[in-house]
Amino acid sequence: MKALRKILGLFIVLFIGLPILFAVIWAVGLTRSAVSPEFVSDLPQEIIEEVPSLVEEVFIEAQDEELISDEDTRAWFKAASEVDISPRELMRNMGLESWLENELSGSLEEIGDVLRGKRKAGSIVIDLRPLKNALQSEDFKDYITQVMEQLPPCDEVDIERWYTVIERDYDLFEFPPCTPGVEVSDQVIQDYLDELTDDISDEIEIFSGMRFVPLSVTRIVKLLSYGMFLLPALIILLGSVIAATSTAGFFRWSGLSFLAGGLISLFTALFTKQLAFAGIGLSPYSFSKDWSAGLHELVLEKTAWIQTAVVGHLFSPVIAVAGVVSIVGFIIFVLSFIASGKPKPVKEKPAEKKEEKRIEQKEEEKKEEAPQEKAEPEEEPESESQKEKEEEKEEPSEEPEEKKE
Repeated sequence: MKALRKILGLFIVLFIGLPILFAVIWAVGLTRSAVSPEFVSDLPQEIIEEVPSLVEEVFIEAQDEELISDEDTRAWFKAASEVDISPRELMRNMGLESWLENELSGSLEEIGDVLRGKRKAGSIVIDLRPLKNALQSEDFKDYITQVMEQLPPCDEVDIERWYTVIERDYDLFEFPPCTPGVEVSDQVIQDYLDELTDDISDEIEIFSGMRFVPLSVTRIVKLLSYGMFLLPALIILLGSVIAATSTAGFFRWSGLSFLAGGLISLFTALFTKQLAFAGIGLSPYSFSKDWSAGLHELVLEKTAWIQTAVVGHLFSPVIAVAGVVSIVGFIIFVLSFIASGKPKPVKEKPAEKKEEKRIEQKEEEKKEEAPQEKAEPEEEPESESQKEKEEEKEEPSEEPEEKKE
């Protein structure tokens, strides 16, 4: 019976409790990272500040033959570098730099204040129309036109390549590095910008329909996510109750279960985090057909700190939650050595009880008879002494009678 209970408890803990606990740890950790002000607000603001300098570095280094193996891509970047205006100045003239540093950064800061509980959870709108207007501005069109003017004229083969790319998509880096003519280039530029802006929404609304709450959004989400731990905890405790035969056994089963689930989640998160860091360094896009070999590597190199920061913010809460669960499991396991582990008392059979009563009665009777046997030898010497005294008294009374006769 005990073996059957242990097998059933092990099945519940191993195949039901631990998988659910593993999933809940990851869900709670990723939820914490998703609503973290550092991840949603602070990190994007840091990226926005670095965007202009990143674009300039990519434009300069993209002309290096050792970095960019495709000649057409190098030719496009070289033509862009020959234009009198730099990428930072272009972004400033388009109004894109001002929008990034003021409107977009301000909206992200408001989101961070809501998540921290510094302001009410009202609707926050991120207006993307300035971005679309900047891409459709005359400054940007003139810039692309000036870049194409720096390219040599196209021959018949290059003209066919132009029309082939137009029918498929409008990626400028896939166009041959030549000028197809004013009419074709103007049409291509307009169609390219239309396709680029059509995929961008006019605005993004965040926290829409939310009412005022006494706590910050981050705290509310965290509290709700922690409630998910009730399900795996109840399942593990149920399996421990079935498998354990004592209080110490219950603590040992439940403690080891929580410890195992926490450690498995902890090592999995650490391994996945390091694997993601390794993937960033390995440049998995090097075999992509969309860009030339080397361009993706260059972009990844310049934005490696962004990717590393995103990965760190995503996995750090998972590691923290798994560590807490492991510590709780270890504490419960230690309590098993403090708790009483005595087995339950076994009921005695009626026949054994009667036999014990008989033995006890016999022992009591022996104890009562022992003092009486010791008292009898003490009375005998006293009776003999009394008889001798009586005989001595009788003898002198007989002698005078003999003398008289």
